[in-house]
Amino acid sequence: MNTGFTTHALVRSQQRGVPPLISDWLIDYGTEVFDGHGGVLRYFSAQSIRQMEREIGKAPLQRMSEFLRCYLVQSSLDGAVITVGKRHANKHIWRH
Repeated sequence: MNTGFTTHALVRSQQRGVPPLISDWLIDYGTEVFDGHGGVLRYFSAQSIRQMEREIGKAPLQRMSEFLRCYLVQSSLDGAVITVGKRHANKHIWRH
């Protein structure tokens, strides 16, 4: 699966201030749900955060905690990252 970024995703990532490390963590550890439009939404769930604490350590996660509300959307066809963003504090991920 290709995990390249579309031009749109690169621009959005920069505009929204999401570091490349967070995108890597989302791809490696993020919980995935299908969005119903041909994409896979990846976000940090409580379970994925616990797994990251075990594998990466608590200190790095605490330093990057402001980014744990980030998400990305990948194409379900080729795995390309379509967009990257941050959820607002009062918003949550709707699962079908």
